[in-house]
Amino acid sequence: MTELLSNFWASQWQGGKGAGTALFDPVLGDELVRVDASGLDLASGFDFARQQGGAALRTLTYRERGAMLGAIVKALQANRDAYYDIATANSGTVKNDSAVDIDGGIFTLGLYAKMGEGLGDRRYLLDGEAARLGKDPLFQSQHVLVPTRGVALFINAFNFPSWGLWEKAGPALLSGVPVIVKPATATAWLTQRMVKDVVDAGIVPPGALSVICGSSAGLMDQLQPFDVVSFTGSADTAAVIRSHRAVTHGSVRVNIEADSINSALLLPDEADEAGLDLLAKEVAREMTVKSGQKCTAIRRVFVPQAMYEKAAQAIGARLAKTTLGNPRNEAVRMGSLVSRVQFNAVQEGLALLKTQARVLHDGSTMPLIDADPALACCVGPTLLGVDNGDTASIIHEVEVFGPVSTLVPYRDIAHALHLIRRGQGSLVASVYGSDPAALAHASAELADSHGRVHVISPDVAALQTGHGNVMPQSLHGGPGRAGGGEELGGVRALNFYHRRAAIQASTAVLGLL
Repeated sequence: MTELLSNFWASQWQGGKGAGTALFDPVLGDELVRVDASGLDLASGFDFARQQGGAALRTLTYRERGAMLGAIVKALQANRDAYYDIATANSGTVKNDSAVDIDGGIFTLGLYAKMGEGLGDRRYLLDGEAARLGKDPLFQSQHVLVPTRGVALFINAFNFPSWGLWEKAGPALLSGVPVIVKPATATAWLTQRMVKDVVDAGIVPPGALSVICGSSAGLMDQLQPFDVVSFTGSADTAAVIRSHRAVTHGSVRVNIEADSINSALLLPDEADEAGLDLLAKEVAREMTVKSGQKCTAIRRVFVPQAMYEKAAQAIGARLAKTTLGNPRNEAVRMGSLVSRVQFNAVQEGLALLKTQARVLHDGSTMPLIDADPALACCVGPTLLGVDNGDTASIIHEVEVFGPVSTLVPYRDIAHALHLIRRGQGSLVASVYGSDPAALAHASAELADSHGRVHVISPDVAALQTGHGNVMPQSLHGGPGRAGGGEELGGVRALNFYHRRAAIQASTAVLGLL
């Protein structure tokens, strides 16, 4: 019988009452562990987090909470090898792809640890300058940000079990708000193990960090008006969360990151092919890192009509160099999808896209290295293409969450921007070219419908951090179908976990805040 992972609930390790849901190796097909949360007293766990965890965190200053995050970083770094083993087995990722999740999460947490030092020995923040309320300057208004006296519930996606935890938990804990994380069932093992290592190290106060594995049933029912919930996943589940009574009647604050059909744009009038080379390199990377299972991956590639064939050849040539199969084999550069369910979903989505697009590079013919095609959930990178982006509506509406992207020609820059906006809001768009004025214009035009615009020109080609890499200094989120949420962005991430209030008082009082 495989291990049934325990939940850390009300500051105790507790197993579920059921047999649990099995987690499998997506390459070998082996059962790894089981997860279950049935029978837990959800109300007591939420109450414990609010009353014990929240109270303990709020007694600490930002500097002290930052030091706590720094201690978590050290505990995680000490166990990195174990995390890589879990990621290989449970997510089917090669080492470089596991690093995006594991080391990316630790790096993000470290940034917020340092931020705590900068915020100093305070327990709340001033928001702007004091403002006079009348002719006499003695009576003024000062806005402040104070930690919410609730709990932060995180319902996370399967593709980033490490980064998805720490990019949310870092700002929450630094703000003084206790965290309850519900990882996606398919890859809950890594999240649970990381929480266990932090708990075993005795770093956080009781109730400050909890993990519940298995079903999310009943969690939203426990939320109260000063709690917050952050969700990453499908638009359908996001709609359920937004319509829950805790949100509609209790005004629970919600952050959503949902579907996103992200774009890459090669600007027109590129005299040389430097921009095309940069585009092809980035598209191929985004299609293959984590087998395309990234919310920020490039799904649509827009190029001038005259560059269409060259772009198809350039991207295809790079994809042809990808080796696919068992991530334990050093010759493999791209592992598997995370599960058989995800494998089937990608195949179905790919078939749907093919009703309006043709195959430019066929990943289905790629041989697998050290893996059985009957067992391994591997899908080769597939580049599709359309002749008319105006009539091929499906490519603007359906996101295939795997190594799939579609090449789209455009007539002029106005046409390109119009086609990109048909994605109805995205997390990120990247722009490729060499003319600073044209790049600036396109970036500003795209900013209203994207959370981030990533500009790649020859002068920063060796410096840029990647279309799909979410850096904690920059905002992560997007409008419209991307969910309308905002995370990270440096100190801005703390806003979600604080409440803003105006204190109207004499300057003598305000001077002591």
